[in-house]
Amino acid sequence: MNKKVVYFLCTGNSCRSQIADGYLQALGSDKYEVKSAGLEAHGLNPRAVAAMKEDGLDISHHTSDVINPEILSQADYIITLCGHANDNCPVVHNAKAERWHWGFDDPAKAVGTEEQITAQFREVRDAIKRRIEQFVNSGN
Repeated sequence: MNKKVVYFLCTGNSCRSQIADGYLQALGSDKYEVKSAGLEAHGLNPRAVAAMKEDGLDISHHTSDVINPEILSQADYIITLCGHANDNCPVVHNAKAERWHWGFDDPAKAVGTEEQITAQFREVRDAIKRRIEQFVNSGN
């Protein structure tokens, strides 16, 4: 069986797209080849790594990458996770790709105490996990 290619896109490929990438690899790697990238590469956010580790997933080996036109053209699903990436994603000349937008708040912009910021990362992580579970279970 050929795996469908899922390309998660975000602004900086540091938090939301990395979390989505980690969950889809963990929950759907038998059906999907998972990639993620950003309009820019901001580096892997250590709080995203910590939030995923709390849920038993290690994404510390992930890299923050800029959108690769070759992967973009081969993707079966192109999923943006923030409005900025959705609005600024390169034009995709790929007739087979389904393009979806799943908007999530950027936990890297959370302010407050360390506990409040950590809580925001957990909230976004859990929301992304639920969406990934729906995606996998829907049989796309």
